Amino acid sequence: MNAYFFKPIYQERIWGADNLSTLFGRTLPAGKKIGESWDLVDRPEACSDVIAGPGVGEKTRQTLHTLWQEKRVEIFGTRAPDLARFPILIKLLDAQDNLSVQVHPPAGGEAEPKTEMWYFLECQPEAKIYAGLRQGVNRKKFEQAIGTPELPKLLHELHPQQSDAMFLPSGRVHAIGAGNVILEIQQSSDTTYRVDDWGRVDESGRPRALHREQALEAIRFNDYEPTFAQPHGERVIACPFFSVSRAFIYPGEYRVWTSDQTSFQYHFLAQGELKIDDRVFKRGESWFVPASTDSYTLEPQGEGAELVTVQWGK
Repeated sequence: MNAYFFKPIYQERIWGADNLSTLFGRTLPAGKKIGESWDLVDRPEACSDVIAGPGVGEKTRQTLHTLWQEKRVEIFGTRAPDLARFPILIKLLDAQDNLSVQVHPPAGGEAEPKTEMWYFLECQPEAKIYAGLRQGVNRKKFEQAIGTPELPKLLHELHPQQSDAMFLPSGRVHAIGAGNVILEIQQSSDTTYRVDDWGRVDESGRPRALHREQALEAIRFNDYEPTFAQPHGERVIACPFFSVSRAFIYPGEYRVWTSDQTSFQYHFLAQGELKIDDRVFKRGESWFVPASTDSYTLEPQGEGAELVTVQWGK
């Protein structure tokens, strides 16, 4: 199969754990709480290395950025935007403690905007998330509750299950609760405004930085009680920055994927096993198919598979 494979970049986080190893068999840095795996990224401070794919070995180092610079239309498709870097960042999140209450800035300001979505891979029975505000909450109520036990009562609480998806446009206040393992697709931005961090301190007894004024300006205070995404067929989310679909492939079936030359296909195997040519992919593996690739066949193994695919947005 004509595909690229990238080396994950692991990020230690105060709320991380070892589920990326337990669930997906990944080898994590020893003695660290790994909260994020940046699986596809092209940023100045972090860029994905190609570990296998067409032409690998011809250069000393091949990265997502060099592919973007040198073979943009061939690999990323005719709809690839004219930007300096590949504009989508794909992560795995292992949230075994609560993440901060936060918001990402909208477009038009000085900070990098970020719209993102969460696809839930594993959820403990008690796991929850917060997204948006409860009906009737305004800026004054919200601001008065920051730093108090009242703040969670003002946020819209949801209880995700495996294969749920939540869309988070910039400006939507949110927090991931403990017990969630998530595939996150986002604009390539690392800007987060923390509103509240649950009174948490690090190993040195210091709280993490908060950005309350910036957050209050960024939060959309008319964003009440959003729901999980309601897929239309296999399409889960479509926004200007990315499109996400999923396919449940059952035993005895197969799928033939064909490129239309307009977009790459980034596949993440959320559940089960799939065979392509002579290779069997297991849960948690991903691969990047260039836009110029001919059709290829996916054959489910065992009890079937759940495949998530990312492409250019609408």
